[in-house]
Parts: sequence; C-alpha cells; structure tokens
Amino acid sequence: MNIDQLASTVKALQDEIATLRAEADIRRIQARYMFLCDTPCPEFGVDNDDERIERILDLYTEDAIWEGVGAYYDNQFGRSVGKDAIRKHFQGFWGPTRVPGLVLNVHYLTSEQIHVRGDEADGQWVHCQPWIFTDGSSLLRSSRLNNLFRKVDGVWKVARTRTENLFVAPLTPGWAQSVPEKSVLMQP
Repeated sequence: MNIDQLASTVKALQDEIATLRAEADIRRIQARYMFLCDTPCPEFGVDNDDERIERILDLYTEDAIWEGVGAYYDNQFGRSVGKDAIRKHFQGFWGPTRVPGLVLNVHYLTSEQIHVRGDEADGQWVHCQPWIFTDGSSLLRSSRLNNLFRKVDGVWKVARTRTENLFVAPLTPGWAQSVPEKSVLMQP
C-alpha cells in the first residue's frame, strides 16, 4: 500500500467514524426528547413543566420547526416555527391549562432510520404512546416521525420535528393497574 492509498483509507475510516458518531448523537437526542416528553417526567431535578420545556428546547436549533402533518395532525398540532412558538406548543401539553390533565404519557420508539450528510441529517421513526388523563379517559396513539437534524457549533440539534398520525385508539378505562404520580428512577 502506497502513501496515497494509505491516506485514502485513513480518510474513509475517519468519514465512517464521523457518520457513526453522528448517528449515535442523533439517536441520543431523539431518545432524550421522548424521555423528556414522558409524563410523569423521569428527569431527576426537573420540578416543574417550564423547566422540562426548557430542557426540550435545548435540543433544538434557534430556527427549528415543530409540526404535525396530515389530515389528523394538521388541525390538532399545526406548525410552530422558532423556539418561542415551540415553547407555547409544549405549554399546551402540561400544566394547569390542559383539561383534562395528563397523568401518563410514555413514548415507545421503533423502526429507526438515520441518514447523515455532513453537518445535516434526517431520521425516521415510528412511535407509539399510551395516554391517561385526569378524567379517566385513555388512548393509544401512534405516529410516524420524519425529523431533520443540524450540527450547530459542533453539537447535533433538532432542526425539525415532523409527526404524522398513524392511528388513535381509545383504551378501556382502568387498563393500567398502577400509574406512578412521579418518577423516582433517576433519583440518586
């Protein structure tokens, strides 16, 4: 192997490592987003929903977009552009303005595809989540995600969250036998 071949091989390996690291970072960002969106919030030290929302927003670029698309989600979620609009979107999910209140919401993420192109990437997932509300009603929701990511100052961030409804199904009241009021998993 001559010096040019060696340099080419090293460059190819460096590019492959950079892609694998980007995929791992993006996977962690998406999983962290879902983790922070769970109710009750399992993040240790998050004592209120405003703090939770700010931690979610830390995952996003300044010009990020959060949108629900398709016949069902266009009217329910709409499109929020920029962190201030995304903050308002999330404030509708938690806190005293939500009626009925949210007791449980857990995200299960699957069918992952991540495509890295330098400092930009896209990822697709399917997620499923049960919801339980303070009025005793429950539902199971599934969506397809098609998200964009961008490296900002060397850190991967979410540039767009796009979610499309697959189905919403009511669940029988009392289907969950035990629901925690708060998460203690991450406590020391």
